[in-house]
Amino acid sequence: MSSPDKPIYQFVFLRHGESVGNAEARWQGQSDYPLTDKGRDQARKLAKRWKSENLKFDLVISSPLVRAKETAEIIASALDVKLETDPIWLERAIGEMEGLTAEEVRLKPRPPYTTPFDSIGGDGEGDWALYLRAGRALHQLLQRIPGSYLIVSHGGLLNQLMNAVTGVAPHADPSGVRFRFENT
Repeated sequence: MSSPDKPIYQFVFLRHGESVGNAEARWQGQSDYPLTDKGRDQARKLAKRWKSENLKFDLVISSPLVRAKETAEIIASALDVKLETDPIWLERAIGEMEGLTAEEVRLKPRPPYTTPFDSIGGDGEGDWALYLRAGRALHQLLQRIPGSYLIVSHGGLLNQLMNAVTGVAPHADPSGVRFRFENT
């Protein structure tokens, strides 16, 4: 005898479209860079594709940072879905490195050894802090009623979210598991 279908969760995790910070090769962290024209176009094209595929969401949840929120607004509007923002989906705080170019970061003195517990950029979030926040974000999603959710966030947080989902804890070896999230 088969049991009736149980309601399920469907989560689609999306990194924001290209931002001004991305285009300038800056370490963004929680700095609030807007989307570029290319980033807006990426979001519009994705929304158009999803609409043509009849993909539906019950709710779009976004980081409040403008690059993610603008991506989410474009998609939510095109798909006629309600949008909420939640700061748990913010990008990793990276302290004094926020807004610097990759070259500027490379020239900064680095400690001889760091652990996953150490903060980034002086007072930013370390890997463990971000991993725990990602786990809390997932837990919050699972407290909602079952449904289809689009979450628009950032590469750093989404990377640690995938680590939490797969059970890969942060570690000191920087050559370990990394997930790659391209712009929308």
